[in-house]
Amino acid sequence: MLKVLLKKQMTEVFRGYFYNAKKNQMRSKGNIILMILLYAVLIVGVLGGMFTSLAIALCGGLIDAGAGWLYFSVMSGVAIALGAFGSVFSTFSSLYLPKDNDLLLSMPIPVRIIIISRLLNVYLLGAMYSAIVLIPTLIVYWITAGATVSNVLCGILLFLIITLIVMLLSCLLGWVVAKISVKLKNKSFITVLIALAFLGGYYFIYFKSQELIREMVANAAEYSENIKGSAYMLYLFGRIGEGDWAAAGIYTAIIAALLALTMFVLSKGFLKIATATGGTKKKQYREKTAKERSAFRALLGKEFLRFTSSPNYMLNCGLSILFIPAGGVALLIKGKELTEILDTVLAGRKGFSWILLCAALMLLAVMNDMAAPSVSLEGKSIWIPQSLPVETKTVLGAKASMQLILSGVPILFAGICAAVVVNGSIAEKLLICIVPVLFAVFMTLFDIVMGLKYPILDWSTDIVPIKQGGAVMAALFGGWGFVILFAAPYFLIGELVGLTLYLAIWAVVFAVASILLYRWVNTKGAEAFSRL
Repeated sequence: MLKVLLKKQMTEVFRGYFYNAKKNQMRSKGNIILMILLYAVLIVGVLGGMFTSLAIALCGGLIDAGAGWLYFSVMSGVAIALGAFGSVFSTFSSLYLPKDNDLLLSMPIPVRIIIISRLLNVYLLGAMYSAIVLIPTLIVYWITAGATVSNVLCGILLFLIITLIVMLLSCLLGWVVAKISVKLKNKSFITVLIALAFLGGYYFIYFKSQELIREMVANAAEYSENIKGSAYMLYLFGRIGEGDWAAAGIYTAIIAALLALTMFVLSKGFLKIATATGGTKKKQYREKTAKERSAFRALLGKEFLRFTSSPNYMLNCGLSILFIPAGGVALLIKGKELTEILDTVLAGRKGFSWILLCAALMLLAVMNDMAAPSVSLEGKSIWIPQSLPVETKTVLGAKASMQLILSGVPILFAGICAAVVVNGSIAEKLLICIVPVLFAVFMTLFDIVMGLKYPILDWSTDIVPIKQGGAVMAALFGGWGFVILFAAPYFLIGELVGLTLYLAIWAVVFAVASILLYRWVNTKGAEAFSRL
C-alpha cells in the first residue's frame, strides 16, 4: 500500500510530463521522453552548472585559507534554502491539504501509512532540489582537496542530513502555510507576494553574488574565527564535509531526534489539519439595500475578480503593474543621471535618450497582457456571457477596460515622471506622456484581437491559455516588434525629422490604429466571439 500511495503522489507532482492539459489527453511516449530530457537539461545543465560555478569560485580559496568547513557551511545553506523553498508548496498541497484527503481517510488505510507516503514524497522532492547544489559541491571538493574514505563517506552522510533538514523545514513551513490557508478567503495574493519576494531575493543575490564571493574568499580567516567563536554548531556542521566523524555523529543524533519528534507531532495533529475546512464565523443577517450596477460595471467587476483570484494570471500577465510605477519612481531618483549617460554614449545626439525612455515604458506596457487570454479563460462556460442580455461589444469592452485601467494609469504616472526628469519643451514633455499611454491603448485592443483570433476553450487548467496560448505569444512578440518599429527609425531619420514631430507622428499612428482596432472589435470581433 505504501508503494502504491507513493507512486500516486509522485505521479501527481509530475503529471504535466505525462498528461497534456491543453488537449486533455495523455502524451505520446516520444513527447514524454522529450519533456523529461528538457527538464533534465534545465535541472542538470542550467541550474547544476550555475551551482557548479559557485562551488568552483568558493572551494579553492577557502581550502587554501584553511576554511574548508566554511565552504560546506555556505553551500549547505544554499542547498537547504533551495530545497525548502522548492518543496514547501508541495508539502502544503500534498501533505496537509490535498484534494483527496476525504477519499483516502474514508478507506481502510492506516493514517500512519498516508503520513509516511506523503512524507516520502516531500523528502524526495526536497532531495531533488538539494542535490542540484550538493552534488556539485561534493564533487568539486573531492577534486580540489582530494578524495579520502572519511570525506567521501561523511560527504554522503552530509547529503542525507541536509535532505532530512529540508524535509523537516518543509513540514514546518508547509504547516504554517496550511494554517494560514484555511483561514484566508483569497489565497492568491499570498501566493503572488511570496513569488515576488523570491524573485526579488533571487535577483538581489544574483547581482551581489560576485561581490560576496570575493569578500568571503579574501576575508576567509577572519570570518572563520568569528563563526567558530559565536556559532560553533555551524562550524561543526561544515566539518562533516571535511570528514569529521564526531561532528557527523552529533548531527545524526540531532536529526534523528527531530525526525522522531516530527513524526509524533504529525501523527497527533495530521487529522485536525487534514480535515480542516476553514470555517467562517456566523454572521447575522441584516437587510440592506442592493446597489444597482450597469451591465458594463458588473462585467468589469467579474474580470477584476477573475484576475485577482488567479496567481497564475497575476504573475504571468500583470507583473508590470508593479514594475511600471517602480520604473517611474526610479526615473525620478536616477533619471537625470541616466539620461546624461545615454547622451554621452549616443554622442550627444538630440532626443535619442527620450526615445529610449519611451521605448522602455512601452516594453513594460507590453508585459501587461491580461486581455490576451481573457477570451480563452471563459473556457467551456463561454456560453454564459454569450447568453447574457447585453451586447457582445460590452463583454469585450469590459475585458479591454481591465487591462487599460491596470496598464494605462501606471504608464501615465511613469510618463509624467519621465517628463519631469528630462529637459525639453512643453510639447516634448506632453508627448512623452501621451505616446506611451496611446501605445498602451493600442496594445490593449491588439491583445483583445489576438484573443479572438487564437482562442483556447478546451483547457483543463488556466495555465494553458495564460502561458501556452497563441494569443499571449502573439501579444508579447507582436508588442516587442511594435516597440522596435517605433524606436529604430529615429536612429536613421531622427535628426532630420526632429523629436517633437517624430513623437507627434507616432501619437497619431497609435491613435488611428487604436480607432481601427476598436471598430473591428465592436463589429467583426463581436461576431467572432458570438460564434465561439
